[in-house]
Amino acid sequence: MMSLFLLVLGLALVTYLPRLVPLLWLKSLVLPPYVKRFLAFVPYAVLASLIFPGVLSSTPTFSSALFGGMVAASLALLRVNLVVVVMGAVFGVYIFQTI
Repeated sequence: MMSLFLLVLGLALVTYLPRLVPLLWLKSLVLPPYVKRFLAFVPYAVLASLIFPGVLSSTPTFSSALFGGMVAASLALLRVNLVVVVMGAVFGVYIFQTI
């Protein structure tokens, strides 16, 4: 039981230290505005790169998955609620596959 505790403690340190060290050393670093703007878009780009392959392989046919993704993207561009975006994409795939 003690070895499990030490293992968890060691894993916590290995995970926490690489995040703490740059935070402490680089807290006084002033970034130019264009770098700040670039870094603001990184989470959206990473999220899109994680979601996009799953969207294209979510249905048996590529065309229905692409249609559902286009419905979701168009609803998201209209800034509707996330639940409406997901339900619209599912409904769009359903309609596309039944026609």
